[in-house]
Amino acid sequence: MPVRDRSLSDEGVVLRHSNWGEADRLLWIYTLGHGKIRAVAKGVRKIRSRKAGHLEPFTRVRLMMAKTRDLPIITQAEAIDGYWNLREDLLKVGYAAYVVELLDRFTFDEDENRGLYRLLSDTLHRLNTGIDVQLTLRYYEVRLLDLLGYRPQLFNCAGCQAGIQAQDQYFSNSLGGAVCPSCGKQTPDAKPISLQALKYLRHFQRSSFEESARARLSDEVNDEIERLVQNYMVFNLERGLNTPAFIRLVKK
Repeated sequence: MPVRDRSLSDEGVVLRHSNWGEADRLLWIYTLGHGKIRAVAKGVRKIRSRKAGHLEPFTRVRLMMAKTRDLPIITQAEAIDGYWNLREDLLKVGYAAYVVELLDRFTFDEDENRGLYRLLSDTLHRLNTGIDVQLTLRYYEVRLLDLLGYRPQLFNCAGCQAGIQAQDQYFSNSLGGAVCPSCGKQTPDAKPISLQALKYLRHFQRSSFEESARARLSDEVNDEIERLVQNYMVFNLERGLNTPAFIRLVKK
């Protein structure tokens, strides 16, 4: 077999890892060219390992891997960006963990999506460089849903399909978007959504990050959007998230 067929070269972001055997680690990595993969880092838990510092969670890394019958083995690892600034702030570590958890929960192994990879790496970069954290997270959530195929319907009622008017509305997880007051009152899981929150969600859906960054979210509207979007994600995942509780604990 030619050497190129036995090796794999890519870049990726380390999502998480767990101990494997006596000195190895099993890593979950979201890569540019192969989507989410699992790979083994041999001897990385040894004190003298040269790869250890390049394979920590939230690290963007360039990889060389050897293919095996089971999982690929990492033979070379070089950090492209360690996002070191966010690691100095426990709350930002929590936000980075939240970003990674969402992508990890929604994706499957070897399902390539370059848009998702760019969104992930761009979001970690924004958290690392001090760009408005809440805006960064809300934009990430909305764009993540788009790229995963869970884009909520926000311009027409998800019930009767009538155009959404400039007034407070409802949002239904089961119908997958905003619903008008008439349909909202007849939809068991529909919850109120303010006109301001709906406007920002629409803005994030159709704008680049640079355009979205012009928005100035009040704490009240940010909290409303955060609750609504997280509930929508949990509904689609059919399971809860771990990191929001950790973030609330750190904030206290």
